[in-house]
Amino acid sequence: MTSFRADRATYLRTHATMAALAMGAGMLILWIIDSPHVWTGAIGGLAAVAVRGWYLMDEELAHEWDIVGDALHGPAGRVVPLDQIAKLRAIGSAVQIITKAGDKYLIKFQPDPQATIATIEAARARRFEAP
Repeated sequence: MTSFRADRATYLRTHATMAALAMGAGMLILWIIDSPHVWTGAIGGLAAVAVRGWYLMDEELAHEWDIVGDALHGPAGRVVPLDQIAKLRAIGSAVQIITKAGDKYLIKFQPDPQATIATIEAARARRFEAP
């Protein structure tokens, strides 16, 4: 069995990036509307992402995906048969799984999304080689 767990350092790095973007966006919006308090956009953006990150951290870091037999098993009872995967791609620190039926799943906060994709692809290849 192979497992993919959310990585704490990747979670924190991703939220730091989101905070920087939110701070810039908040300041830009306030500048566009000609607010005399543009600096409050940075505080608001940082606060929003920090609160969100703190609130969701335990839940997000508990998510785990496992390759068991011929399927990926994820949180909340999600099961994705390996032969139903149409596409795998990295989106930031996540791996998006797209099935032949069009369903989409994310394996989030992976320290090396390309390695996660390679591991899933290798499991798929072994599945197709089996007699």
